[in-house]
Amino acid sequence: MAFADEIHEARRVCKTHSTSITAFSSSTGPSGYVAEGEVRFHTPAHRGLIVDAEPTRPARTCIVTATLGDDGETLRAVGESVDGIIVAAFGAGHVPAAWVPVLAELAGRMPVVLASRTGTGPILSRTYGFPGSESDLLARGLISAGTLPPVKARILLHLLLTAGVSHADVEKSFAQVGA
Repeated sequence: MAFADEIHEARRVCKTHSTSITAFSSSTGPSGYVAEGEVRFHTPAHRGLIVDAEPTRPARTCIVTATLGDDGETLRAVGESVDGIIVAAFGAGHVPAAWVPVLAELAGRMPVVLASRTGTGPILSRTYGFPGSESDLLARGLISAGTLPPVKARILLHLLLTAGVSHADVEKSFAQVGA
């Protein structure tokens, strides 16, 4: 995508201002630019994930944002009516301790993807070890979104679920795209 003469990879670009002509930025900077009507790239284009399947079934997915003091009951209620959840976690992948048993139960029956609500940066995998930390949640079956922000992670999860992709292939897809 190109805006204001900058070229950004779709998987890394985010809108950062509601009205500015320079409203789009990427966590790694532009991958190229347009000068004198010519496209010039700093880095080669990244080949994205290809899901070779037609939508086979409807799917309901949502994003649930972690907030301080949340007891997890809203998360539990949402989990009763969806096929997959994106958790927009604190920082590098942390949630309130009260969410842990709810997330573990949900991850046992549907894909639950852990993303950072910060918008840029990765979900860690082994830095913290307290209940509700990234390593604790990943050990309980949550799937790392890697560097994908929650909104993009939801699009990927929704696409995969409507295509009837297996849980194992959902994990592989997030490992590939979120890297």
